[in-house]
Parts: sequence; structure tokens; C-alpha cells
Amino acid sequence: MTLKKKIYFASDAHFGAKTLKNSIENEKRFVRWLDSIKHDAEAVYLVGDMIDFWFEYKHVVPKGFTRFLGKLAELTDMGVEVHWFIGNHDIWIFGYIQQETGAIVHHQPLIKEFNGKKFFIGHGDGLGDNSVAFKMIRTVFHSKLAQRMFSWIHPDGAISFALGWSKSSRESGSREYKDYLGEDKEHLVVYAKEFLKSQPEINFFIFGHRHIMLDLMLSRTSRVVILGDWIQFFSYAVWDGHDIQLEQFEV
Repeated sequence: MTLKKKIYFASDAHFGAKTLKNSIENEKRFVRWLDSIKHDAEAVYLVGDMIDFWFEYKHVVPKGFTRFLGKLAELTDMGVEVHWFIGNHDIWIFGYIQQETGAIVHHQPLIKEFNGKKFFIGHGDGLGDNSVAFKMIRTVFHSKLAQRMFSWIHPDGAISFALGWSKSSRESGSREYKDYLGEDKEHLVVYAKEFLKSQPEINFFIFGHRHIMLDLMLSRTSRVVILGDWIQFFSYAVWDGHDIQLEQFEV
């Protein structure tokens, strides 16, 4: 890592969500945060669900998000690495984000080493969650055939339907938005503990998805960090080469 350079992590902005009264203001705040870190950032890791619904058609770009996407392009043009992990709301990134912003898109969790410490980074959906209904929906969403069939629907109808589904899920009390359930019931914590049994060298697990801020010791050498969100917490984590901290921006 370059001297004085830092690694930043953020997730779950859900830009464009119908349940957000201030989605544009949230986007502007996120861009201000990116401006505030761009000169000391080695890399920025966006750990999923940055946009509430994203589907890339062959010739159509979803409306909105111009400030956010433009700022990502600015950062990569400056030499800052931007990594974008798909979540369960922005699964359908097929090439446009990479081509236009220069971001590196990850479709699976990643194990990465920074300054001698090993990080497990991933959105978190599907990890340690044994819900049959969720697994079925996730399988459909990741199906190439289902994605092709969805692309045949006119964008106006398809995007409206998807945003409505997301709103209904959030208003019905989706598990993603529940308060902290405790160490033995948080599926991402349980997953991390199980993962450590086979790979005890992981020092930090970095997750999004659960919309809680959590920094929990799992062992003498391992911690799990859940990043919160940019809906109510405006939170992020920063690695300075020696330690990682959860912070909040303009709160």
C-alpha cells in the first residue's frame, strides 16, 4: 500500500429506491464523501446494493445516478481503484458500469490481502442464510435464462415492477432491515465463524446487506465488520494500513 493511502468500504445506498424521500440528496451526500476521500484513497470498495435496481439492457441505460457514476469515473481516472460487488438489488451488471466508470465488478466474494492482513469481502446475501424462499429467489435472479426473459420486457414496465417489488419487500419488514439479532442469530456472523474453521488466517470479514453497523471480534486475530448503509447511518469503514474503523459521514 502506498504511504498514507487508505482503503475505504461502503455499501447499501439503494439509490433510486421508492421508499426513499431523499434519494437524490443521499446520492449527493455520497458524492461529497467520495470527494472527501479521493486524495488519500488507494481503493474504494462498494460492497453491493449501491443502486436499488439496476438492469443493463443492450441499448438502454437506467435513468438516474449520473452524479454517482460520474464521480466513480473521476476517481478511476485519477488512479483510484474502484471495486463494485453486486448485491441482491444490483445483480444485473453486464458491462456498462465497467466500461463507463472503470470500476472493477465482482460477482463473487473476494479474499484480498492489504499490508499483510487478509480480508474476506462480499455483499453477504446468500451467505449463512438458510431460508428456502430466499435461496429460490436468488437462484432465479442469477439465472441466465431468467435474465434474458426479463430483458424482453419493456424497460418502463420492467423497472417499475422491480422498484415496486423492492418497496413492498422493505415495507413488509424484510430481514435485511431488522435490528441486530445477536451474535448467535446474525447469519453473516455465523457464516464468518464457520468460515474461520477452515481458513483461520482471515483477519477481517467485510459485509453489507444487513443495514446494521457492527464491528465484532470473532477471535484474537479476526473481526467481522458490517458496514451499515447510506439510508440512515451514512456509514463506511476505512483501513489505514494498521487497523479498520467504522465511521459516519455528515451525521
